[in-house]
Amino acid sequence: MSPDLTTPGSVRPAAEVNEQIRALWLRAGGSLSPQERAEYELLVVEWAAAIRGRVVEAA
Repeated sequence: MSPDLTTPGSVRPAAEVNEQIRALWLRAGGSLSPQERAEYELLVVEWAAAIRGRVVEAA
């Protein structure tokens, strides 16, 4: 695994979370149920934290 895909304090790399987000949208067919929406929101927060960590790490 490439070190730039992981961040300190992040459990999963941003690329992995992004893949899960994409899979969720594909399964949902473009329209999220309330439960899927909640899952999506958590994933986006996790993804954003991983991306922020990469930006800080690169600086």
